[in-house]
This record gives sequence, structure tokens and C-alpha cells, in this order.
Amino acid sequence: MLKLGILCSGGLGYKTLQKICKRYIVAFVLTDKKSGQIIEFCEINKIPYYAGNPRNGKGFDFIKNINIDVIISVNYLFLIEEDIILHPKKLIFNVHGSLLPKYRGRTPHVWAIINNEKEAGITAHKIDVGCDTGAIIDQTIVPIEENDTGATILSKYADQYFPLIKKVLVKLENGSIEFKQQDDSKATYFGKRVPEDGEINWNWQKERIRNWVRAQADPYPGAFTFYEGVKVIIDKISYSDIGFEYQDENGTIIRSDYKLVVKTPNGAVELEDVRTDNIIFIKGKKLGNENRK
Repeated sequence: MLKLGILCSGGLGYKTLQKICKRYIVAFVLTDKKSGQIIEFCEINKIPYYAGNPRNGKGFDFIKNINIDVIISVNYLFLIEEDIILHPKKLIFNVHGSLLPKYRGRTPHVWAIINNEKEAGITAHKIDVGCDTGAIIDQTIVPIEENDTGATILSKYADQYFPLIKKVLVKLENGSIEFKQQDDSKATYFGKRVPEDGEINWNWQKERIRNWVRAQADPYPGAFTFYEGVKVIIDKISYSDIGFEYQDENGTIIRSDYKLVVKTPNGAVELEDVRTDNIIFIKGKKLGNENRK
């Protein structure tokens, strides 16, 4: 049986690690200090682990005397260096949350929703010294439905990670594994997102605003705007047939009774789910940066 080393972080990494350990021998885990579930799991199951940044030889010093066949990276927070890449006897691969070569980089499923993609997916690829640039081993397509959020896509991914990992390992064991070099001319790269990146631009078309909102909806930090200097987080919007004057500024509240409706360049949107503390919205007022105090 193959002997594995696992690099993993977060809830997705934890759930996948649990499944891997039921079927394979895991000789070590590298994780980050904030992934408490992973750390606790390793301690309970007596799996050697290192929590922290592995770079500058720290991770390799921990694993260098542990012989393993394969290293698998699942939602791992850190780029790894050549010493770890060269360590396994047979293969080192990552499961990335996009259909590479599209959407290299961080939070690719969120970017895919923002960009109105109709499908996302996960890719098993060899790890090299680049960022998500290694040869593709296999992929799983995950459709993006009309009302999917970043969280629901990630939940779909959680069901697909282990089956894809198992598929790669079976191919490796029976000698049928193949590698397809990525076409760099088709590659796209999107960077790390932080909560402060979620601000809505009301001059965007309504379709982009809706995608922006659902991609970052609860339990993510959320898309946001400002009303009278107060930050307002929005988790769900829908299109509205309420009319307006073209010359009204984008972001203007055009209805504020039992519905909260806002103007955009190509139609109105209803704010269905808003995280706020007892704000009274007034028709004719405007959402956006200029209200910030």
C-alpha cells in the first residue's frame, strides 16, 4: 500500500484528510497553525505533524527522515519549495479548485462565480516550483448553478476531492497514470482575496453585482456597501422590475418600504438578505463610498 504525506489546511483539508486516513497510510501532515481540527485529528490519531510555514527548510527538516511514496496537497495555504517537492519516491500532486489552466491562484471558485462562469471544477496536477503550473493528471467538472454561492460550490468540491485523489492513486499503482502539460497561453491567474476586497461598485451591471454578492455570501465575509457612513453587508440580491429615472445615480434607493430596491445601470436589484443593525433605509438616499464618514 502506498505511504502518503499530506499537506492540508482548513475545513476542506480536514474533511479530505479524514477520508484519506480511512484507506491509506498517512506518515505525516503539514498544516498551518490556525487549522485546529487538523492538528487535533493528528494528535488523536498519533500522526506526526508540523504546523507553520514550511519554507526555508522548516517543513523539509520535519519530513526528511520519513520515507513516503506520495505527497498530496489539499487546500494547503503555503507554496512549497523544491526540497519537499523532490522528497516523495513516486509523485507529489495538488488538488486545485479550478479547471486548470484557468483560475490559477487563490479562491478560484469565488472568482469563477464573480466572472459568471457556468462550470467550475477541481484539478489534480503535479506540483512544481510555480503556482498551479504543473502537469494535469485528472479533472472533475462541477457545474455552477444559478443560485450557487462560494460556500455551496466549496461544499460540492468537498464531495469530489477524495474520489479524485483515489482515482489518481489507483492510476499510479496500476501504472496507467498520464500527465498533460498545461497550455500557458490559456492560463488565467487571480490573486488572494481579503474581506476588504468585497465592496460593491453600483456602476457595475446588475448581473455582475449579483454574482459579486453570491460569490461572497455568508459564511464568507460578504459583499458590502455603505449607507450614511455605516457598512452594510449583503448576502443575497435578485433582479427587480421596479422602474426608475435613467438620470438617477447608480446605487440610489428607489424603494424602501417592505422591499429594499436599488438602481444599477441596466436595471434595479432587490436586496433580499442584508446584515445590518437596525438601519432605516430611506428612498432617494444612495449606497456607496461617498457616504462613508
